Amino acid sequence: METDFIGRGLSFPIKVNARGGLSWSGGQQRIEDAIWLVIATSAGERVMLPDFGAGANDYVFQPNSKLIQSALVSSIKHGLLKFEPRINPVNVNAIQDPDVTSQVLITVEYQIRQTNELFNAVFPLKQTGGTG
Repeated sequence: METDFIGRGLSFPIKVNARGGLSWSGGQQRIEDAIWLVIATSAGERVMLPDFGAGANDYVFQPNSKLIQSALVSSIKHGLLKFEPRINPVNVNAIQDPDVTSQVLITVEYQIRQTNELFNAVFPLKQTGGTG
């Protein structure tokens, strides 16, 4: 199969399916799950990989300002380059959600290295800090 390099594994976040078993993901959804895992994991959270992750949740209590959004984008780019070898991050953005002022929308445009296919995904991040 052409996408064997992507693999198959538990979906993230882990969910129970309609049959009472655990949900699995494969293909492009598997990569999206892995991207979200990198984004949502903070350094030190995984004992065996202490630097794993981009630490987006570390920004939850920060002001929702352009400066903080820029730092968040930099952290995510670094995390994806270091920990997700199946993709090339083409573009990463963080913007305030126009409908929810306490939420930042993280947009990741990426290319699957082996197939050169382009995809994008949006990940919402709730912030509790004030606007700045």
